Amino acid sequence: MTTTDGPPRGRVRSVTGTLRFRITALATLVVAALLVVAAGALVVTQRNRLTESLEATLGQRARDLADVAGKGDATGTLTGFGGQDTAAQIVSPSGVVLAASANIAREPPMAPPPSRRGAAFRTIDDLRIDNSAFRVLSRRVDTPRGPAVLHVAANLDDVIESTGVLATSLAVVIPAAVLFLAGLMWWLVGRTLRPVEDIRGEVAHIGGTDLHRRVPQPRGDDEIARLARTMNTMLDRVEEATRRQQQLVADASHELRSPLTRMRSRLEVDGAHPGSADLPATQRDILEETVGLQHLVDDLLQLARADAGAPSERWERVDLDDIVLRQARRLRAGGRITVDLSDVSGAQVDGAPNELSRAIRNLVDNAARHAASVVTFTLTEDDDRACLTVADDGPGIPPDEHERVFERFTRLDRARSAADGGTGLGLAITRDIVEHHGGSITVDSEHLRGARFVVTIPTHGTRS
Repeated sequence: MTTTDGPPRGRVRSVTGTLRFRITALATLVVAALLVVAAGALVVTQRNRLTESLEATLGQRARDLADVAGKGDATGTLTGFGGQDTAAQIVSPSGVVLAASANIAREPPMAPPPSRRGAAFRTIDDLRIDNSAFRVLSRRVDTPRGPAVLHVAANLDDVIESTGVLATSLAVVIPAAVLFLAGLMWWLVGRTLRPVEDIRGEVAHIGGTDLHRRVPQPRGDDEIARLARTMNTMLDRVEEATRRQQQLVADASHELRSPLTRMRSRLEVDGAHPGSADLPATQRDILEETVGLQHLVDDLLQLARADAGAPSERWERVDLDDIVLRQARRLRAGGRITVDLSDVSGAQVDGAPNELSRAIRNLVDNAARHAASVVTFTLTEDDDRACLTVADDGPGIPPDEHERVFERFTRLDRARSAADGGTGLGLAITRDIVEHHGGSITVDSEHLRGARFVVTIPTHGTRS
C-alpha cells in the first residue's frame, strides 16, 4: 500500500492556480523584496553613520596629538591611548616609530603614510592588541625633528556589534512581517473576491431551464458590483432571447400546422372519394397553400437572420420614392384599391435596397389587406431624415394594440380569416429592417379613419 502525506497534488495545483494565490504571492514577493532592500540600506546607513562618528573622534584625537607633537613631545610613549580599543603612533618619513601608545610599543608602523598631504582613513585587522578590525586615521604632522606621520586607530567593535544587532533584528522582524502580510493579503483578497466566487457559483448552476435566476449583486458601485449588474443584464437578455426563440418556434409550429392540415385533409378526401374528386381544384388549393408556406418560411428565415445578427447586403444610396412608386403600381394592378400619391416627393437614404423594398412591400400589403378603398402614401425629406407614411381607410387599430401589432405572429381578431393571407410577421420584419437602418416605425394615434404607419429613417445612417 502506498501512502502520501500532505494535501493531494491536484488540490495544491488548484490553490496555486487561483487569482487569490497569485495576487497574494506577487504582493508578498514585492513587499519582501522592498523590505530586504530597505533593510540592507538601513544597515549600510547605520554602519556608515557609526563609522563617520568614529572617524570624527579619531580626527579630534589626531588634532590633539598633532598639537602635542608640534610642541616637541614626539618621542616615547603617547598617553591617552591603550587597552584594546585605541592606539597611536608617530612615524618618521623613513618608517622609524618615534612614539607610540603603550599597547603597541615596539610594533612596526600600523599603516603606510598617506599618499598626499592631508588625512587618509583605512581599516586594518592585523594589530596584535586585538583580533578585531581597527579604523586608522593617518595624517602628516610637523615636529621639532621635521615632518612625520601620525597614525591614530580605534576599535571597530562597537560599529560591528551595533550593525550586527540591527541586522539580526531585521532578519527576525522582516520574515515575521512578510508572513503576517501574506496572511493578511490572503484574507483580504479572499474577502474581496468572495462576491466573484458567489457570482461564479451561481452562474455555474444556471441552466437552460433556470434562466430566471440571477447572480448576487453586492452593494456599492465598485468593479464587482458593476460586474454583477452586467451579468444580470446579460441574463435578462439571454432569458428574453430564449423566450422569444421558444415563442417563435411555438408560433411557427402553429402556423405551419394549419396549412399542412388543410392540404392533408384535401388529399385524404380526394383519396377516399376518387370518383367525386376535383383534381384541378385540389391542385389550385395545394398550390395556394404551398405559396403561403413559402412566404411563411421566407419570413421565418428573415427573422432568424435578423436575430442572429447576420450581415445584410451592401449599403448604398437608395431612392425611397422609386420603391414607393413601384409598390403603388403593384397595388393599382390589383384593381380594387385606389392609390393616392399626391404627397410623395423625392427622398434618398443610405441602406440595403432589397431590405427597404421588403419593408415597404410589407406595409403596402398590410394596408391593402385592411383598406376599404383607398391607400394613401406620403414621402418627405428634411435635412437628415426621410419620413414615409402609409395609410388606409380600413377599420383601424385600437390604441391599446398600437405596439402589439409589431410583435411576431400577431393578428388582430378581425384579421384572422384564412382569406386574409397574412402570416403575422410582416410588420415585425418591417420594424426589424427599419430599426436596423437606425429608424423607427409607429402607428399614428391621431389618425382617426383607418390605420396610418409612420416610418422615419436617417438620410445618412449607419447600421445598428
